[in-house]
Amino acid sequence: MRYYTLLLVCCFSLITSFAQPFSKKDIQKDNNSLLWEISGKGLEKPSYLYGTFHLMCKDDIHISSNLKKAMSASEKLYLEMDLDDPANTVGALMFMNMKDGKTLREYYTPEAYARVKQFFLDSLKASLQMFERMKPSFVSAMLYPLMMPCKKISGVEEALMALAKTQSLPIEGLETIAFQSALFDAIPEADQANEMLNTIDSIDKYKIQFAEMLKTYQSQNLASIEASFSNEPGFEKSKSSLLDNRNINWVKQLKNIMEENPVFIGVGAGHLCGDAGLIALLKKEGYTLKAIVND
Repeated sequence: MRYYTLLLVCCFSLITSFAQPFSKKDIQKDNNSLLWEISGKGLEKPSYLYGTFHLMCKDDIHISSNLKKAMSASEKLYLEMDLDDPANTVGALMFMNMKDGKTLREYYTPEAYARVKQFFLDSLKASLQMFERMKPSFVSAMLYPLMMPCKKISGVEEALMALAKTQSLPIEGLETIAFQSALFDAIPEADQANEMLNTIDSIDKYKIQFAEMLKTYQSQNLASIEASFSNEPGFEKSKSSLLDNRNINWVKQLKNIMEENPVFIGVGAGHLCGDAGLIALLKKEGYTLKAIVND
């Protein structure tokens, strides 16, 4: 008898959360939130959009009660890429190396190469030779942990996946590893190498910038978040390929996805911002978007 009573209570709670997950008190009136409800345009149940930060100290990741509620009202988790699929890890290895047998040494003067080599020995306790054939953008990713004041590093996506698994939600991706690798391939390897050298030479400055970016993200003020990356050197040159075009493609997919099931969508916070951001594009498609309190 207790089992059936518990089952009925759980089912009733689930139905109630689907029907009215959020009340008026949950609406963030100033729109300063990373969590948004998507409704209208014939959707039987709302879906949810959340802005993530790809890499940060694990202790800085905050999962609010309303985020948990939104996840429980969803039937799938969509990320930029399905990070839970082992095929993507294997695929990353396939796209990691430069073509035509090129090496990092070819993109640096002897003096610059020596600086990079010494930096890897001193700061990463690793030999640069291990990464000699890797694309500079992939090698640069190894520098990000050096900008953080912690040893336990994670990402908001990992926390979302862990939460989804507690509810047995399927995890899907809006893009493939091949597509994301192509984005970096569009940036000349010489430019990637120069950027890596610039990061190494200015690592202390980048530590400060990274801390400021995290603080801005945690403020949940989308206008400030947009300003933080809009001021980055070379941003306008890559904005179309890294943000705008991807947003347009995602909206095309989401229109069909949200009709089938209520979903929770977690993508980089930069994709939510501005006139070409997901919030604005979804509104143009006729959906109603409401900022949800995410304390």
